[in-house]
Amino acid sequence: MEGSNLLGSLPAGEVDLLVVAGEASGDEHASNLIVGLRQRLPELKVTALGGPKLEEAGAEVIFNLVDHSVVGIFEVLKNLAFFRRLFRETIDWIKKVKPSTILLVDYPGFNLRLASALQQAGISRKGGGDVIVLQYVSPQLWAWKPKRRFKMQKTLDALGVIFPFEIKSYQDVNLPVSFVGHPFADESNQTEENLIRYDSKAPVALLPGSREQPVGRILPVLLASFEALLETHPELKAIIPVPNQRMGDLVRKILQGRDTLRERIKVIEGAANLSASLALMSSGTMSLRCALDGIPGVIVYKAHPLTYLLGKFLVKVPYLGMANLLLPEDPPYPEFIQGAARPEKICREADLILTNPEANRERSLVWANRLRDLLSAPQDKGAVDWLETEGSWE
Repeated sequence: MEGSNLLGSLPAGEVDLLVVAGEASGDEHASNLIVGLRQRLPELKVTALGGPKLEEAGAEVIFNLVDHSVVGIFEVLKNLAFFRRLFRETIDWIKKVKPSTILLVDYPGFNLRLASALQQAGISRKGGGDVIVLQYVSPQLWAWKPKRRFKMQKTLDALGVIFPFEIKSYQDVNLPVSFVGHPFADESNQTEENLIRYDSKAPVALLPGSREQPVGRILPVLLASFEALLETHPELKAIIPVPNQRMGDLVRKILQGRDTLRERIKVIEGAANLSASLALMSSGTMSLRCALDGIPGVIVYKAHPLTYLLGKFLVKVPYLGMANLLLPEDPPYPEFIQGAARPEKICREADLILTNPEANRERSLVWANRLRDLLSAPQDKGAVDWLETEGSWE
């Protein structure tokens, strides 16, 4: 790969939309947008740096950026040479192809730098060029680095946010910001593939995340917690849904040598029709999905020790789970972070849920309804409406 172009050959003809989505969640959110947009504009030519979901939605994926997703400052530094090369090649590709519109989806470390480089190079409209640059999903200004909003107003043409409270973060800058609803609250996105249903007789769902580094740290804690839970609930089984074979191989590798657990745990690739009685999960995307689907559970998170120390200094939020941040007065999930992520503590909370399922299910449904009300888009002002309005297509 070193001697070849990462993005391959240039596409034939004009490109209407370039999507850049660097994480599994962004790939999924963007794919929902593209499906909806192409229903309205079926001739639209969409190219992407993304993943399998965008490809399924009809985009030509010129580089699988999702496969190279990393999290944490020190993890990024280890891959810095690769990302610098990819960044240069992406700018060169845009200079040559000049897509009508670029949609940057989350992934702010890469995407906001890209928007700035396009502005400085005179390619984007904010830099005097012709290319519209949009951002879908705001960086978490409310948690850290709020001054990014001043650079964003200089480099972006519009921003679509998925949490209603984020609008306030941009009130003092000249950037069009629209709340377009959260994709998990959009009924048109509710398919068998992306739902997880509650069933008191179903297995425990172990959800360590979708990126390799966090999974390597979080999954062993979830496994130890599940093992401790078996002492009081010996009938339990568990599932670990994974997005692809690569993540499945990593999970199976972590399971090696745990013969007792392997008999009770099923690794499911590309899972659909999932049901769970309880979720032991990381603080990422799936924790919000579980909250919206009324699944009781526990949030667990562990990072690289230096990443955690730096994050603790920089990030000022009372919770990591988004459902907890949205409902801070009555947070849906207990959180066990870093040193507090001990199997005996997690097991104790999980046991309380399993021994009183009806009461916990009732509380979970109350949270789910409140969250859905908060995150639903205003009428006729959803994400597809926003993208069609802000994009440059006839």
